[in-house]
Amino acid sequence: MPGYFDDIEVGQVVSLGATAVDAEAMQAFAKAFAPGWDIASGAPDAMVYAVWSKLDGEASARWPQTKRLAVDALRWMRNPPPGELLRGRMTVLAKDAVGDAKGMVIAQHDLLDEGGRLVFSCMTRSLFQRADL
Repeated sequence: MPGYFDDIEVGQVVSLGATAVDAEAMQAFAKAFAPGWDIASGAPDAMVYAVWSKLDGEASARWPQTKRLAVDALRWMRNPPPGELLRGRMTVLAKDAVGDAKGMVIAQHDLLDEGGRLVFSCMTRSLFQRADL
């Protein structure tokens, strides 16, 4: 888990946790948000994003992250089948102090399948609190 801005190091890799693609949830998601999607093709792209967002949200709720400024450079590599275990990780690419109270962290987020293959990735820019100096 990242600490305060000053404790975070460029190159640091943080686990975002893991979750399996639920077959019932995939069917319900496709029906509601991706009509016409053939679930035999795996989870729709929007659901893959939602899985990453869930893992990221649960992990970052414990961090001194104060704001997510951007999510960009989104890439979908494959659509995982039901039951596939996906794990998330965040790699710190850069950081920049933004005054005495906060700093910006630029990170790459990856969602990997059971074989370690890339399923989804994106880049984020977030503000983190600085430790009392």
